Amino acid sequence: MSDLSILKTLSSTLPVQEQLMPVLFIGHGSPMNGIEDNEFTKAWVEQASTIPLPKAVVVVSAHWFTRGTFVTAMDFPATIHDFGGFPQPLFDVEYPAPGNPQLATEMTNLVDHSTIQLDHDWGLDHGAWTVVRHMYPMANIPVLQLSLDYTKTPTEHYELARELSALRKKGVLIMGSGNMVHNLRMMNWEMIKGGGYDWALEINDQFKTLILNHEHQQLIDYKNLGKAALNAIPTPEHYLPLLYTLGLQNETEKVTLFNDKAVGGSLTMTSVRIS
Repeated sequence: MSDLSILKTLSSTLPVQEQLMPVLFIGHGSPMNGIEDNEFTKAWVEQASTIPLPKAVVVVSAHWFTRGTFVTAMDFPATIHDFGGFPQPLFDVEYPAPGNPQLATEMTNLVDHSTIQLDHDWGLDHGAWTVVRHMYPMANIPVLQLSLDYTKTPTEHYELARELSALRKKGVLIMGSGNMVHNLRMMNWEMIKGGGYDWALEINDQFKTLILNHEHQQLIDYKNLGKAALNAIPTPEHYLPLLYTLGLQNETEKVTLFNDKAVGGSLTMTSVRIS
């Protein structure tokens, strides 16, 4: 996309198109995936190659947990290095994708049963840029982030996603970024290259079955799925982005899984595509 094309995108409302954009949930894992070439990042690149070129990307990241729901609305969001203890090359990364303030404003007008506020201070955290920089390395597609309101129930997050479904008809790629199973306190670094505890594999399999069978209500009510689910989701921020992806699914759409692997004992990289 040329600079002129970007400016036109920034200054105009996106037109409606016939084809629905796919929706993704990405298990983003370690920030190091942002600079590594591994099995997970290669799958992100492969997904991008089979998706129509988006007019914009909206990421619901586990790492922007707020009171109220916000969407980034600046022309050029900053690259946020929201982690510590990693090698300097990871901190040196800049992902200079443009934003799209007009699209952000349009998103605030789409919702009737909730409120989305414009944000001019956040940027792209590692739940967004570590993934998107592999998928769209030229940084020439506008990228926005949508925050997770910690005062909302899982049902309210799911319903908010449903209100954003019109974006799919405008060529916007919506992506949840987190991890279905994410318990850093129970991680085993001897298993970091691969492997999961029995409980982690069990609940991850249960999540996958429910996703493939379109049984969203049980996934919304994950606290009723037993102790394994509570171990997998000690805090909700890495799981909630999955509900945004599922909330955007139509009844007839196909679900495919990729990067279906456990690492570190208590984390799964399992990712979802709806199309």
